Amino acid sequence: MTGGAGSPSDADVFDRLAGEYEQVVYCHDQPTGLKAIIAIHSTALGPALGGTRFYNYPSEAEALTDVLRLARAMTYKSALAGLDLGGGKAVIIGDPATTKTEALLRTYARFVDSLGGRYLTAEDVGTTQSDMDMISRETRCVTGTSPLLGGSGDPSEATARGVYWSMRATAAHLDGTPELSGLHVVVSGVGKVGSSLVRLLSADGAKVTIADVNQSAIDRITAEPSLAVRVTNVTIAHTTECDIFAPCGLGGVLNEATIPELRCRAVVGAANNQMETEKDADHLRSRRILYVPDFVANAGGVINIADGLAGYQLDRAMAAVERISTTTSEILRVAERDNITTVSAATSLAEARINSVSAGKRVRSFPPPRHLGG
Repeated sequence: MTGGAGSPSDADVFDRLAGEYEQVVYCHDQPTGLKAIIAIHSTALGPALGGTRFYNYPSEAEALTDVLRLARAMTYKSALAGLDLGGGKAVIIGDPATTKTEALLRTYARFVDSLGGRYLTAEDVGTTQSDMDMISRETRCVTGTSPLLGGSGDPSEATARGVYWSMRATAAHLDGTPELSGLHVVVSGVGKVGSSLVRLLSADGAKVTIADVNQSAIDRITAEPSLAVRVTNVTIAHTTECDIFAPCGLGGVLNEATIPELRCRAVVGAANNQMETEKDADHLRSRRILYVPDFVANAGGVINIADGLAGYQLDRAMAAVERISTTTSEILRVAERDNITTVSAATSLAEARINSVSAGKRVRSFPPPRHLGG
């Protein structure tokens, strides 16, 4: 197991983005082919919690950009959710279908363990609950393991429920009622989270249109007799006239090309890093499209796995997830009152909580979680 430095192109990204980060760790191991980056944005509120994304990035520079943005969002997500946790994230560079092995995951787990509890990992795009179970064989600094190991299990349903509650708050802000019945919602990306969201929306009487790059994901939804959904092409899903557009796949779907094409009243989705740049929040606001920041709407997953740190209780976790509705309402209220973007409102509220609990960001060490395997 060896550590390695990034390429010169990575250094350019680091200089631009990493001044606010506590720690960025490159993890290289030649025998297993592991190339990973762990970013710890803040431990001001507690250990940095964030999932491990396994993705075939075109370059280390792009992987670094992604992990830094994701780690920062996790800080704000945990703060707004009222959790005593900081923000971190990890990415493993490669195609999980061809490069993911037991040896690679266990080597990665030892890198996580070497951080002494400052970073707690979980599943994300390209990783699964069974991967977390494997990682737990090397470290206790992992969450979202299977219930048999004392963990909270797959967080997808909780993430979907958080988006659902955020949509209800958005509907209340727009229409004066949280009811989703009769509203048209376009869900772009119907994997584990998106498909759960479709079921919740359909049960509430919403009209649902779905899209996905994976035809098998579409087929699984349309095969369910209780779901009467429409299907559109994923490349034009954002142009569909609707009440709420819900990006639930990979990020970057809101940008200077797609925002002018939106025909919705609000954007509330589960995808991380939905905006390509920070300026996109202003573009959405100029179009009078209500945007719920992704780190607010999709916090259900982290709330669910955080509950497992104290010994998982489903009812307690779901009650906490439901409170995303209150958080969403407060952010929309502050943004309207102060005539600012919802991203600015959410960030300000998150930083206010961080500053109220901690005199400032400081490097801390933490004991491994007691209720996790490893």
